[in-house]
Amino acid sequence: MTLQNSLERLRALLGKRLVTSGSDIDLHGQNETHFAPMPPDAVAYPENTDEVSQIIKICAAGHLPVIGWGAGTSLEGHALAAQGGIVVDFSRMNKVLDLNADDLDVTVQPGITREALNTELRATGLFFPIDPGANASLGGMASTRASGTTAVRYGTMRDNVMGLEVVLADGRIIKTGGRARKSSAGYDLTALFVGAEGTLGLITALTLKLYGQPEAVSSAICAFETIDAAVNTVITTIQMGIPMARIEFVDEATARAFNGYSGANMPEKPHLMLEFHGSETSVAEDAARVGEIVVEMGGTDFKWSSKTEDRNALWHMRHNAYYAALSLKPGATAVVTDICVPISRLAQAVNESRADIERSGLPGPILGHVGDGNFHAVLLITPGDEGEKRTALNLSHRMAERALALGGTVTGEHGIGMGKLDFMQAEHGDGWQVMSEIKRALDPENLMNPGKVVRQN
Repeated sequence: MTLQNSLERLRALLGKRLVTSGSDIDLHGQNETHFAPMPPDAVAYPENTDEVSQIIKICAAGHLPVIGWGAGTSLEGHALAAQGGIVVDFSRMNKVLDLNADDLDVTVQPGITREALNTELRATGLFFPIDPGANASLGGMASTRASGTTAVRYGTMRDNVMGLEVVLADGRIIKTGGRARKSSAGYDLTALFVGAEGTLGLITALTLKLYGQPEAVSSAICAFETIDAAVNTVITTIQMGIPMARIEFVDEATARAFNGYSGANMPEKPHLMLEFHGSETSVAEDAARVGEIVVEMGGTDFKWSSKTEDRNALWHMRHNAYYAALSLKPGATAVVTDICVPISRLAQAVNESRADIERSGLPGPILGHVGDGNFHAVLLITPGDEGEKRTALNLSHRMAERALALGGTVTGEHGIGMGKLDFMQAEHGDGWQVMSEIKRALDPENLMNPGKVVRQN
């Protein structure tokens, strides 16, 4: 079947919800970071699971790649049409399907964003805590096994997805997991698809854990003279078992970016941003205990607040860190990378990465969710400057090697996509070949988001 025949069949199914030209195609060929545009042949906007199944069957008959699209906020080229094909945009599948407040779970379509879900939940006293920063779609967050600022307390998407509905490469619709809090029944297919980046099938529904909104919330920020002091504060806090909701690190370059972009008034020093959840009493006690650790580590200007507007301003600034970093080099794009190491090796990893970036001559702010050993570097480059891009990619490569040498992983939350394929053999050894075998078994024609996570001949 030719591409044109496939498009005609898709148009008969979707009508105007199949787009083959114009700004939609251009938009779905873009990404947040340094990858070149890769526009698809068409963009499909399904409204239900059956349509997704029909789309995939038509694409399978025409040997067309299928790429899922949520909010387009991923950072390793996950949703780019590397081999052409059909992008399936889930923005119209954005509903809450089943809310079970008594059981603390909810089933949603993949296109709903985390902010929209929490708006829907506001009257119930419940919330969904995973916060990667961007207002990402829940389907995309599951596909990339996202985490974010709250992972130190609530875990990642891996810990909070209870079940899935997935359309496979042949159009079959399967359900994994369920609403029970535990099960010993067979292979954990939910875990297989969470983090598969759409290479094994497209997620069309998710059942998620919910949590009670905390009685009290307070946030804090404090400055340090050195990266070591800030990181050692994190290590001590975690080792003492203080239940942090968020504990974020930013270096002096990021503080400078915040000052220019968000109008902050931060000393140009390493900082920690913290948040506490619990009862009024526990939050006050936890903040006081962390304040004592900060003083012991030489930290200064420890300020905390329970006012909603203050907290929102702090985390809004943190969530805009990528755009703040870009403002340090007007007109720049970036190679954005992340690694994750055991918390005892965190200071070494951050310091060695910081020194390596400084030697390179590129601006490269470092920040991250250091409560679980995860941090990011935003390596700023001039668009079209291949020398700068090569330098940045070499820095990213050395960060990945450093993480593995320290017992960590080449990515704690961004995922593999196209950008980190070269590190999979080093991290997983023969396990990477097993991943390829699973991919081949479920998608023998290599049509589901090809070129990501694994390499198929």
